Parts: sequence; C-alpha cells; structure tokens
Amino acid sequence: MTRVTMTVNGRQMSAETEGRTLLSSYLRDLLGLTGTHVGCDTSQCGACVVLVDGKAVKSCTAFAGDLEGAEVTTVEGMANPDGSLGRIQQAFQDYHGLQCGFCTPGMVMSTAALLAENPTPTEEEVRHYLEGNICRCTGYQNIVRAVMAASGQDAGALAAE
Repeated sequence: MTRVTMTVNGRQMSAETEGRTLLSSYLRDLLGLTGTHVGCDTSQCGACVVLVDGKAVKSCTAFAGDLEGAEVTTVEGMANPDGSLGRIQQAFQDYHGLQCGFCTPGMVMSTAALLAENPTPTEEEVRHYLEGNICRCTGYQNIVRAVMAASGQDAGALAAE
C-alpha cells in the first residue's frame, strides 16, 4: 500500500492505495466522491471522465498512484462556491441535456475540457469532441444544445440530427 496525495476539487486529499487502484476507484471508494460514474471499465463510454491537470481523462484507465501531486476535478467540483449548479451543469439542466443522468458527469467534465480549449466551439466541434462519451437516452441533440448554451452561444439554431 502507498499513500497517494492529490488536489481534488481544490482540496488536498490522500488515501492509502494499492498500485493497481484506478483513479475512478480512488475517487469513488477511497474519497467518497461518487459523482464519477463507471459504466464500462474499458474506456469506451466516457461516464468516468474527470479533469487531471485541466485535461479530460477517463478515470477508469488511469492509475491513482501515477497521479501523485496531480490536480483533479470531478463533477462535484463543478458547482459554484455556494453549492448551486455551475454554468455547465445549469446549461445541462436548462436544455434537458440529460435523461437518466448516468452519462451526465462525464459529459459535463468533457464539456469543461472542451470549453477550456475552445470557448466558442461550433456544433460540429462539439459533436466531434463528445464522440468518446456515450449516451443511451437523449439522442445527443439536447446535450449539444447544452454545450452551446454553456459556451454563451445560441443553442436554439442547431441543425437537425
């Protein structure tokens, strides 16, 4: 067992962990941050996306021990300081960019990474960026609308799917 320390959602946190512990397990099981979902354990669905040093990472494929000292942001860290929904979360709610909600944490985190890289993406860029995130419920149209709204752009004039 090794003690792994990282900054998670702005707070330094640490836990004893085995070398084979995945970041998703570290966050959920050891730190109690269950907003990060695990849908496939094979890096295909994107439900487990978190930000590591500002970049989108599928946490089911990253070893926690390799991230000693990293800065990690989970969906819990996306809220405003007063606990209200952050800009991206609010857009997902306002534009019905979720249905069952299982994929939503990964979609929110991927959106955060996209908007950090490209603050005003086109609809095509949004769709391309979110290709690694699977949603089985919504049909993606409202997710794309939510991302466009979160970027401050008109979300009402999207092309038909």
